[in-house]
Amino acid sequence: EDYEIFDLVSALEAAEGKGTTFYSWLDVPSTATSTEIGRAYRKKSLELHPDKNPGVKGIHDRFARLGVIAKILRDGEGRERYDFFYKNGVPKWRGTGYYYSRYRPGLVSVSIFLIFLSSALQYIVQMMTHRREVDHVRKLVTQARAVAWGPKGTPLDGPRKVRVSLGEGEGIKAVDVLVHGEGVFLLGNDDHETVPLDESVPLKPAVSRTWPVVLVRAAIEPIMSRFASAPKVKTDDDADESDASTVKANGNGIKKLPTAAASMAGGRRRKAVK
Repeated sequence: EDYEIFDLVSALEAAEGKGTTFYSWLDVPSTATSTEIGRAYRKKSLELHPDKNPGVKGIHDRFARLGVIAKILRDGEGRERYDFFYKNGVPKWRGTGYYYSRYRPGLVSVSIFLIFLSSALQYIVQMMTHRREVDHVRKLVTQARAVAWGPKGTPLDGPRKVRVSLGEGEGIKAVDVLVHGEGVFLLGNDDHETVPLDESVPLKPAVSRTWPVVLVRAAIEPIMSRFASAPKVKTDDDADESDASTVKANGNGIKKLPTAAASMAGGRRRKAVK
């Protein structure tokens, strides 16, 4: 039945003009009742009857097509099928069958969409991880203060080292924490290195840490570092500038030459030595 509708739509557009639908040809809205469709059919059939249009080319096909269309629209199931294709588009005939002439994205569009989608998902994961780590830090701080301050919950004047568990249950690792006033610090292995334990410790979500940005940065940084470390080649212009600076260093910009007396004296000295 669907193929019959497809063929009727193609034939109707070929005969009556592109974009012509069953409803527009009968001059009724898509919400018309069966009674209104029957009335429109009778009116259209009188207009297209072959007896009233003798010698008109294709009039018999148009009249027969009108009857089939009216039958489909007055049938509940047939009209439901046509309305589906009327709203969603009718497939086009290609080769051995019909296919929907809808937008089919290319490789570039799909790739861009997948990049944005994966980046968004990665950013959401970063947000969830940051929130979970912030909650964990808050619990550690609360636990450390409770151990250091005691039942009264009064901050101490000096620092106090306490040991708190990283979780609940047996076999959970514990860490050393230094509580000084309201500040809580995580101690290193030698007890001299301290890290403030607050909500700024967990990494915040950032677009710069999504994989496309990291990949682009990893590809660009070696090229930029290569350009930055490349030796500078001295050109003729640089040499001219160097000579000019040397001349300016002499004071008046005129190169000082040896006098004739000095030359002669030098000559006499060399002769006397000989």
